[in-house]
Amino acid sequence: MSATPSDAANDDLPEGTAPGPVPCRVVVCRDCCCGSPKVTGIDHAAQTERLRAAAPVRVSDCLDVCDQANVIVVQPSSAGRAAGARPVWLGLVNDPAATEDVVAWVRSGGPGVAPPPDILDLYVFSPLTRRRTDGS
Repeated sequence: MSATPSDAANDDLPEGTAPGPVPCRVVVCRDCCCGSPKVTGIDHAAQTERLRAAAPVRVSDCLDVCDQANVIVVQPSSAGRAAGARPVWLGLVNDPAATEDVVAWVRSGGPGVAPPPDILDLYVFSPLTRRRTDGS
């Protein structure tokens, strides 16, 4: 039996999650500043695993916003995208309580489906748009 695109979208779901519409997803920055000893006082592997318990997680080498380390991007589910939601960038997520707030939000549906806990407003930022070297 061959996998359909919807099956493939469910391959990295947390254990025990039923297949269905594409869920909220999380991208964590790791390697450059985020996830490195440069950001002290946090167990980066434990943070990633805690997020992975709530949603599919992709690990990026660098999201190029090192001044915001540790960066987590919460991508809307298919329902959230249908409601017009865009990815939400969270920076300076260096506290286990903040990670738990992200987990709770993701579990409740994430962007476009559930309002984020008010405390996450402190972490939301907009990444700068990169300009091409030709000035455009």
